[in-house]
Amino acid sequence: MTTTTEQTLLNALVELEQTVNAARTANPKPDLAARFKRIDELAKQLPRGTHPNLLHYLQKKSYQKARLFLQERDAENQVGNCRHEPQ
Repeated sequence: MTTTTEQTLLNALVELEQTVNAARTANPKPDLAARFKRIDELAKQLPRGTHPNLLHYLQKKSYQKARLFLQERDAENQVGNCRHEPQ
């Protein structure tokens, strides 16, 4: 079950990914700082009991992994350099 905050967070992560992809050809380049700040703010609003994988991905700034988790595609995530394995 996805909370409202998780859905808002997913939307912000998708928007970040779209902005990054568009930035390759954009002129001027977009300022991503506001998007990162919004994601951090939403992460702080996640309720108690939020899945530890999601919290880990957000803490490590693994935004693509967080997006996949929220899209119920966590099995697609690869083990990262920190050796954290999805639970």
